[in-house]
Amino acid sequence: MRVLVVEADGGSRGNPGPAGYGALVADGATGEILAERAGYLGVATNNVAEYRGLIAGLRAAREIDPQAYLDVRLDSMLLVRQMKGEWKVKHPAMKVLQAEAAEIVKGAHVTFTWAERALNSRADALANEAMDTGNPSIRRGHGAEDDDGEGGSNRGLF
Repeated sequence: MRVLVVEADGGSRGNPGPAGYGALVADGATGEILAERAGYLGVATNNVAEYRGLIAGLRAAREIDPQAYLDVRLDSMLLVRQMKGEWKVKHPAMKVLQAEAAEIVKGAHVTFTWAERALNSRADALANEAMDTGNPSIRRGHGAEDDDGEGGSNRGLF
């Protein structure tokens, strides 16, 4: 079975503050980055940004190969534990985002793993790129040609 690695991150400069997310999908066997997604969210909390990164990465992975095993790596212990069902989601806005992420992976083979921040640096860099540029939709790699042209970026295709 094909393995796709999803690395996702989000951040805010202030909590809440200007926020962005980043995610990438890599081939589990070769390490080749297949897709990158990032976006500026405006003012949001760090947790909202983290979930937006997760959702973007999961969507990209499912678009690449809906049957692939997903190895999801996050530097947010909160998201990992909530997605595993170990911790309850209490905040109403987080419930909506967690449910959206869960729906994307429904029926998929997926693991959620906590990764030290240093091991999630590529997704972190994408989130920071989104916050620095204010670009609401950065798409590179698989599916980037499908961007609707409204604020998207296809720079740096592989």
